[in-house]
Amino acid sequence: MKIKKSPKADLRKRVMLFLQLGLVATLAITYLGINHRTYDPVDNSAMALQLEDLDEEEIPITELLNTPPPPPPPPPPPPEVIEIVEDEVEVEETVIKSTETDVEEEVVEVEEIIEEEVEEEIVDVPFTVLEDAPTYPGCSGSKAEKKACTEKKIRDFVAKKFDTELANELGLEGKQKIYVQWKFDKEGRVTGARARAPHPELQAEALRVLKKLPQLSPGKQRGKPVNVPFSMPIVFEVQF
Repeated sequence: MKIKKSPKADLRKRVMLFLQLGLVATLAITYLGINHRTYDPVDNSAMALQLEDLDEEEIPITELLNTPPPPPPPPPPPPEVIEIVEDEVEVEETVIKSTETDVEEEVVEVEEIIEEEVEEEIVDVPFTVLEDAPTYPGCSGSKAEKKACTEKKIRDFVAKKFDTELANELGLEGKQKIYVQWKFDKEGRVTGARARAPHPELQAEALRVLKKLPQLSPGKQRGKPVNVPFSMPIVFEVQF
């Protein structure tokens, strides 16, 4: 005997729908289970505020001070009275005369003004920077050679003429230094000689020797004779 089933009662048509509904229900339950939280019970009695234990706060009583009001501002100054004074002073008008000459007026010729050239005065020029230094008789060559030759000749002359035995007579010992300075004037002669020595007689001897220097050809700066300062030390040692 065959069992007859109604085609409407076939549940295999809704298998996918039931499967999807089951998956949705499972996911919903899982989500709720994950997010569900439990908390430990808290004793709220410990957190209750005991108002009876608080001390009453004493509010200080402030005294109202009667502060006097600020003084009123000073009154504004009275407005200045401007007095109008009539100008009665007569002003003389300045008449500007014409500088044009009349045809008949005689013209005075002015002679040409010639300015006189003021000669520039050259001060003393040191021997080392002088353009043309004083030259000792017999020295020749270039300017540098003449300078070197002149210095050597002067030193040799002083060393030859200076009486070194004078130190022995004065009882001096050891090395003696005498500083001398002078000028060669515009004619090449020695002038203004000065000396500084450990003994007055050595000083006088140095000045005596300087005055015996021969006349040099004068030093020149820009082609004009000038005074030339010169200085040198005289050093010698007393030997027994």
